[in-house]
Amino acid sequence: MQSSILNQLAASVPAGAPPAWIQYLPFVAMAAIFWFLIMRPQMKQQKEHRNKLSELKKGDEVLTGGGFVGKVLRVDDNYVEIEIAQGVKVKAVKSTIVDVIPPAGSKPAND
Repeated sequence: MQSSILNQLAASVPAGAPPAWIQYLPFVAMAAIFWFLIMRPQMKQQKEHRNKLSELKKGDEVLTGGGFVGKVLRVDDNYVEIEIAQGVKVKAVKSTIVDVIPPAGSKPAND
């Protein structure tokens, strides 16, 4: 019985029809576009952020996820001690550091 069903299905396909894998080609193309336009740049940005955090050292000026700007006093594996004002020290989780601010002596990008 199964062979007769397969024969009927095979007979219903026109002789000049394209192969079945062609209909999946648009999905493969969309996945490739999604990968190169969204996923790959995001992974690159995450890698750069991890590198910044691993190179964090005492004396760097940082911006936290909460919007605080301060100077790094001590760096551990998971935590960073930041001085946000004279005599005000805060212990922050290292992954909440958003950016390392370049030194004040560097030239701004728009000048």
